[in-house]
Parts: sequence; structure tokens; C-alpha cells
Amino acid sequence: MRILLVEDDPLIGDAIRARLTRAGMTVDWLENGASLDGVTEMDAFDLMVLDLGLPDRDGLEILREQREGGHGLPILILSARYELDSRVRGLDLGADDYLVKPFAMEELMARCRALARRRGDRRSEVLQYRDLRIDPAAFAVQRGGENIALTPKAFALLRLFIENQGRVLTRHALEEHLYGWSGEAESNTLEVFVSQIRRKLGPDLIQTIRGVGYMLPKD
Repeated sequence: MRILLVEDDPLIGDAIRARLTRAGMTVDWLENGASLDGVTEMDAFDLMVLDLGLPDRDGLEILREQREGGHGLPILILSARYELDSRVRGLDLGADDYLVKPFAMEELMARCRALARRRGDRRSEVLQYRDLRIDPAAFAVQRGGENIALTPKAFALLRLFIENQGRVLTRHALEEHLYGWSGEAESNTLEVFVSQIRRKLGPDLIQTIRGVGYMLPKD
């Protein structure tokens, strides 16, 4: 799951990013609303976690713009505004959920998972590729009826390949999907995960496109 976090408080933002990352999610963190103007591929994310009390823009304004622009990305509001009117207004403007600060991190993670499941969702449907079956909701992989254990990052990578079968995915696109904008991946990390998938699911499953990236042949 890839999350866009918009939160100006450095302590809260860092805590959220660290906790969600440990849970296997990819978190891209913006500390103000103006930075959203450069985020063009909103469909790359599964969820936006949006603070209302930003220094440069009201989060409700951002929420309104997202919905008026036709963006269906699920949005979870974080806010210290606990009054009923504030919560009702946020939900009426198109927020999918509203969590009042202070909050328990476990509750935030549970709400993120629930919104991701609720997205409709080709993202939560069982995916089939030849004799390979992936169930994102259960975090389960089977090949030929046999259960295969993968790490969260390898699972996310395999899912991306199946959703984009027949397309060449560049190293940059794959690393951004796994790690967001942080650039924290080591130079050979992608190869490690591709190697894990090949070792457990077969050496010919993923093709290397030299100098570009990788591809899963179209079924």
C-alpha cells in the first residue's frame, strides 16, 4: 500500500511514516499543501492521509479541490478539530474517514487498511496469472495450489508486475513504487526482490529488459 501523507508537524509526520513503513507500507510525506501541486500521478497512491491544520492552506480546501477535480483517491483526515460540525463538514466535502488527534497509531493503521480494502477495487481483487494466484486482502500467494511466502516488498513487486503484465517497468518506476520518494533503496535492493520472486516462483517468470528494467510477459 502506498500512502501520501500531508502533515506539517515533524514529530507526528515522522512517527506516522516510521510506523506505517514498519508495517510494510510505502509512505510519501509532504509537509505543506503547496507541495501537492507537483504531485500529478494521484492514481499512484492507494490513500491520502491529510492534516487539516497546514501552515499554508486549509486541508478542507485541498479536500474540496481533490473532489471537484474528479480524483477518487480515498482521503483520511487527521485533525485536532474534534467538534461535530468540523467532522460533519469534512465528511460532507468528500473525506472517506476522519480521525481526531491525538490518536492511537494502531487505529490509524486499521483505518488505512479498511479504506484500501474499500476502494472497490481492482486493488483488492484476487489476481490470476497462469497458475499463479495472488490475494491482496489475505496477503497470500499460491502457485499450482502451493502456498508461497514472500516478504511485503516482494509481494508488492509481484502484484505490480501482474497488474502491468506485458509492460516494461523501469527501475525508477519499480523503486518509487517500493520506496516512494525517499530514495532509501540501496543500489541492488530491487535485484534482491526480483531474485526472491524468481527463486520461489520460477526463474523465467520475470524477464530482464537490459538497460531498462523488468517485464512480466502477457498471459
